[in-house]
Amino acid sequence: MTQHGINTGDHPPIKQYPRRLPLARKEDAEHLVKEIVDNGIIEESSGPWASPILLVKKKDGSTRFCVDYRKLNEITKKDSYSLPRIDDTLDALNGSQWFTTLDLKSGYLQVEIRPEDREKTALTTGQGLWQFKVMSFGLCNAPATFERLMETVLRELSSEACLVYLDDIIIVGRTFEEHQNNLRKVFQRLQKANLKLNPKKCRFFQREVAYLGHVISAEGVKTDPEIIKAVVDWPRPDKIHDLRNFLGLCTYYRRFVKNFSRIARPLHKLTETKSNFNWTDEYEKSFNSLKQALTSSPILTYPQTDKDFILDMHASNVGIGAVLSQNTGNEERVIAYFSKSLGKPERNYCVACTNY
Repeated sequence: MTQHGINTGDHPPIKQYPRRLPLARKEDAEHLVKEIVDNGIIEESSGPWASPILLVKKKDGSTRFCVDYRKLNEITKKDSYSLPRIDDTLDALNGSQWFTTLDLKSGYLQVEIRPEDREKTALTTGQGLWQFKVMSFGLCNAPATFERLMETVLRELSSEACLVYLDDIIIVGRTFEEHQNNLRKVFQRLQKANLKLNPKKCRFFQREVAYLGHVISAEGVKTDPEIIKAVVDWPRPDKIHDLRNFLGLCTYYRRFVKNFSRIARPLHKLTETKSNFNWTDEYEKSFNSLKQALTSSPILTYPQTDKDFILDMHASNVGIGAVLSQNTGNEERVIAYFSKSLGKPERNYCVACTNY
């Protein structure tokens, strides 16, 4: 079973003092520490390392326990094991008719930390010093460790059987029987690795499922209605930070929007301003146009390597745009949109050169 290591080289231990908690939150901190001690997640520590905790209120009003590992992460040697590209993952679903999505139960907490590195995860609340026995959120190499584990567990299965992105697994099949067989193979490997699922978040034998912020079916890929609702309900930003968050959410779906860069260009320019945040009609138009474009986005078809691709490109002195599509049946279906604003040096290119 994979263990998570924290390589800090020969750097001396980092000790940070606890942050002062409001009186009303101290009881929350004590309760959360007791809970994760009882669950075997942390243990007492006597080492030289210490990081402060943060208490974050969740949407449901409960409190989330976090540790500020920024200082530790700065001196940790980074693991370059990369996560899969989400667009590549979605493209690999072509031909699938049946879908099952699995979610691991507290996935990170199913990975042990190497005994010699546990003291580096020590946290201080002001009342005691504790260290993690299992992998905690906030450690810089945790995603790489977990992705490596999952890909190792499922390595022998092809993308026509299942795909994995961290603790999110999607199992597919061209027929119901094939899907059942693929599901059985995945279960056998998870059981062998002693990895546990969260039944409440698993969806079995579906024709359409939500996966990685998208809705997947045999027809293609579309945006998730819940995320689109968050975009539509987003209030007019009144500071740069809020605007950047809005653009970040919209950019996740840029492949669904024709001329995304052109529509969003005024808002991106506003994020670069160093003067006062001044919301004008131009920004309001761009803000509303992005919302409208996302609510009317198409279902994107899967690329099929045995068919010809159609690439339609256009360029101007400020940006470029493209549409990748294929003929499916009697209609041309969009695979993805692409757009990009040109930088100052690129604007000096002739239009013909810009297209390349």
